[in-house]
Amino acid sequence: MARHRARQQALQMLFQWDQRRTPTEEIVGGYYGSLLISDDEDPTPPRDEFAEELFRGVVREAASIDELITKHAAHWKISRMPVVDRNILRIAVHEMLTTDTPPPVIIDEALELAKRFSSDESAHFVNGVLDAVRRERVVPGLETKPD
Repeated sequence: MARHRARQQALQMLFQWDQRRTPTEEIVGGYYGSLLISDDEDPTPPRDEFAEELFRGVVREAASIDELITKHAAHWKISRMPVVDRNILRIAVHEMLTTDTPPPVIIDEALELAKRFSSDESAHFVNGVLDAVRRERVVPGLETKPD
């Protein structure tokens, strides 16, 4: 559940970055300062290192991640994709390339985000793109070669 929440937090931060290209530290500070709801006993919510790594990693590698997504999103330019969908894809691709989380888990989490924050149609699109990326890439921790 903690990683699921972290992916949601990263998506919220990326949405803001994607819309305004605000510096990452300003987005992270603003997120913890106002967007994230804390409880009354702890007015400063705990920072989530995984959420921040996903966010910063996607921003840092956005050009190469976007290139990979575009390659596998037939007839779709990254700029024409719905903002939520492209950022879900960015998080999942970044996670596939930089963590040892199994690709099926990453794809399932991305589909959950798409269903919650976008649409069932978006979930199908996200699934197709991520499955194509998974098949092409040799992912750390995955013993099989691409199909």
